[in-house]
Amino acid sequence: MVDSARLSLHVPEPAVRPGGQPDFSNVKIAKAGSVPRPEVDVASEDIRDLAYSIIRVLNRDGEAVGPWAGSLTDEELLTGLRNMMKLRAFDARMLMAQRQGKTSFYMQHLGEEAVSCAFRKALNKGDMNFPTYRQAGLLIADDYPMVEMMNQIYSNESDPLHGRQLPIMYSSKEHGFFTISGNLATQYVQAVGWAMASAIKNDSRIAAAWIGDGSTAESDFHSALVFASTYKAPVILNIVNNQWAISTFQGIARGGSGTFAARGLGFGIPALRVDGNDYLAVHAVARWAAERARRNLGPTLIEHVTYRVGAHSTSDDPSAYRPKTESEAWPLGDPVLRLKKHLIVKGVWSEERHVQAEAEIADEVIEAQRQAEAHGTLHAGGRPSVRDIFEGVYAEMPAHIRRQRQKAGY
Repeated sequence: MVDSARLSLHVPEPAVRPGGQPDFSNVKIAKAGSVPRPEVDVASEDIRDLAYSIIRVLNRDGEAVGPWAGSLTDEELLTGLRNMMKLRAFDARMLMAQRQGKTSFYMQHLGEEAVSCAFRKALNKGDMNFPTYRQAGLLIADDYPMVEMMNQIYSNESDPLHGRQLPIMYSSKEHGFFTISGNLATQYVQAVGWAMASAIKNDSRIAAAWIGDGSTAESDFHSALVFASTYKAPVILNIVNNQWAISTFQGIARGGSGTFAARGLGFGIPALRVDGNDYLAVHAVARWAAERARRNLGPTLIEHVTYRVGAHSTSDDPSAYRPKTESEAWPLGDPVLRLKKHLIVKGVWSEERHVQAEAEIADEVIEAQRQAEAHGTLHAGGRPSVRDIFEGVYAEMPAHIRRQRQKAGY
């Protein structure tokens, strides 16, 4: 019998541990404007390179360059800047509220504002997003009232979901925001199913699925790609690669694919990577993918390359698994500062106007918080009654429950 070498298991590890020197040398950044913009009806095999590059519009000087530039007017860009600033200010107030014990937990978007704020502007009314818990910018950019968002976070008497969801798990059909699921990756399959139903009904609405890099390890992610590619569902499959899951670096979920976008290639789905901190690039790529879906050309997979500056949630301590200075070393910068610089270069914004806008937005957020906190607790003890629960689930309370309640004297 021939002796064989003993097998060993490969366990991926992050390049740097807490206390080490941050290193993003593995993030290959294409020069702004250098990645081509293919025709919308291109075949996935003809754009394989786009799954390994990064589409960028804003260069280091704040200029918009290349074939993906020019899709937004100055006014639209100014609106985008204000939306990102509003989301950041909202985050800061709600994080403080959680620290004050006004809500159980909160999840920040710090550093990722461009992803959801820019993407929403590429969709139409009636389109449906199936988000995770870090896409509140979809609501902010669609002018959903901040007071309503805070009411849901506080679960007060004006909570639009009547206490039936966890904080930050918003829901608004009118604003194309499917209720968030705490079961990771389930929303990906739901988005594909919703898109298929829209196509079956010969409707004109498309869907957008959202998932984090860590959750792509879930089986629902792969199931969604099978159905999306097989039935050419009118859906945009978004992966927000912010480098870290709750305490696990991206290499665990990514496996040997090289990039998350490359996952789509095996299913015959056109796949692109975009600079998630470049508002113009995110919008341009989203609009390209939305046009594909509306023209019955099938799904598109987009990997948004960004960085989670804050903790995964208020229950997480990122200093336990990554260097404290890592966010400062992130090579793609801050989305708010980058768009601000671009607008100043264009001559339609200034440092003075930016400071004024920050103050105005801060006042707006504080006023919304004041209104939300003026509402009382939804239920005594913070818990909904049995009747409230059943009325929220059933059109009519089940007969056996009604008989039990009557017998008990309710």
